[in-house]
Amino acid sequence: MSTALKIDFISDVSCPWCIIGLRALDLALEHLGDEVQARIHFQPFELNSRMRPEGQEIFEHIAEKYGSTREQYLANAENIRQRGAELGFVFKPGERRIYNTFDAHRLLHWAELEGRQQALKEALFAAYFSQHADVSSHKVLADMAQKAGLDRVRAETVLTSGQYASEVRELEQLWVSRGVSSVPTVVFNDQYAVSGGQPVDVFVSAIRQIVSEQSSVVAPAQ
Repeated sequence: MSTALKIDFISDVSCPWCIIGLRALDLALEHLGDEVQARIHFQPFELNSRMRPEGQEIFEHIAEKYGSTREQYLANAENIRQRGAELGFVFKPGERRIYNTFDAHRLLHWAELEGRQQALKEALFAAYFSQHADVSSHKVLADMAQKAGLDRVRAETVLTSGQYASEVRELEQLWVSRGVSSVPTVVFNDQYAVSGGQPVDVFVSAIRQIVSEQSSVVAPAQ
């Protein structure tokens, strides 16, 4: 008998560990097969909500934010590239820019209403990390919406109108109020959380533990 599993995947499209975590989670769910019936909801989180419109070169940004040296950045980037390759995701080498992702989150909110949220999320990850595209650009966002099977004209309307801005802000504040301070954070059935770009086996073990705990709960007598 399958166990229903609601998954809230809190992440940002400019977070490399988020696509690593998503790929690992997808493989874990594939491995579990009929043990669970999972539905993933992508929740917004902005790593750089105050990023200027033109963005910022990645090394400059990392040095300012974390005090990292170029050597540390390159070593970390290589580790991320290798982890991505193991999961079938390509991180394009070379330096890129950090962009504001609020409009991407607005478009993802709309995409969930259209039943194409994960397709758009994956398209945005690929655009940013595999192509170094500007994911604050409305043209790039509309292109990715179309690639994900969404109506391009409707996507452009969402972007230019500012639609879903208040909904995204409320969700961001909600998850912060629940203690989310880093991404990815994966919340199962509103009760259990796994943080970071964990390996496949960690997700498999965590999900099986959650299923076991839920199945052991005795329903109250009627």
